[in-house]
Amino acid sequence: MKRLIVAVALSALAACGAPSYAAEPKIPIIVKDTTSFYWQIVLAGARHAGKDLGVNVPELGAQSESDINGQISILENAVAEKPAAVVIAPTEFKALGEPIDEAAKKVPIIGIDSAADSKAFTSFLTTDNVQGGRIAADGLAEAIKAKYGKPEGEVALITSLPGVGSLDQRAKGFKEEIAVKYPGLKLVADKVADGKATTGLNIMTDLITANPDLRGVFASNLIMAQGAGQAIAENNKADTIKLVGFDSDDKLIGFLKDGTIAALVVQDPYRMGYDGIKTALAVSKGEQVPANVDTGANLITKANMDGEKQHALLYPNIK
Repeated sequence: MKRLIVAVALSALAACGAPSYAAEPKIPIIVKDTTSFYWQIVLAGARHAGKDLGVNVPELGAQSESDINGQISILENAVAEKPAAVVIAPTEFKALGEPIDEAAKKVPIIGIDSAADSKAFTSFLTTDNVQGGRIAADGLAEAIKAKYGKPEGEVALITSLPGVGSLDQRAKGFKEEIAVKYPGLKLVADKVADGKATTGLNIMTDLITANPDLRGVFASNLIMAQGAGQAIAENNKADTIKLVGFDSDDKLIGFLKDGTIAALVVQDPYRMGYDGIKTALAVSKGEQVPANVDTGANLITKANMDGEKQHALLYPNIK
């Protein structure tokens, strides 16, 4: 008899709509590389949005930004589970275009960080990467001016991978800004790597050897900045070669503190993750959302790194 009463009570609770995890909408987020600190910040933002908004947020992604086929498979599998929406940072512009087109026929797709060859995104949240490249050029010119008196001399660009929308846009902004504002700066090398920090180190070492008059370098993502910074440190070139990186982690912050790196262009990956889930949830409810959202970029130097805004960007809460 007691068992019967308990069963009836439980049924009554269920009928009253007691909250359950299964009832939460599912919105997976797919990043480029789950092992990277940058993408861990994005995932942290998404995770916190899930907690705040009552969303089940599977955290997905390959273990390398160069694993394009891996990300395509992850996207296809995620869509097959019929989520409320999907948030994705495409690894490669061309290759992800058609898979995103196909996915968007079944669920709303929210893009973050990097573009893809698709017009099927319901909304896209990203840094204005062309502007990010311009900010890097301004920061490099200022560092060279502080050392040499004028923004003049030889500079180089190191890009992590070919065909990545965000990286191509940063390179475009960097080159355009130099051409328009800094005619005294001469781009003597435009190198494209394979996504590995060791390759960035080797490229930077070769640049030092081949260009004895080199005054500045822009390494346009975290991995290349790590490798280039290591080469600058190992060759004791921080005083004569000014390096500007993109994004941050503990290693790059250390390089910034000790002067190995002159400046970092830092995005707001936490906001990308958080607002990506928030936007996807709104879309799943039929709400209108902006087609494009600029999540911002900031130049951080040793001089301003302890400012409140800069400190929050350098030391995000990823727990």
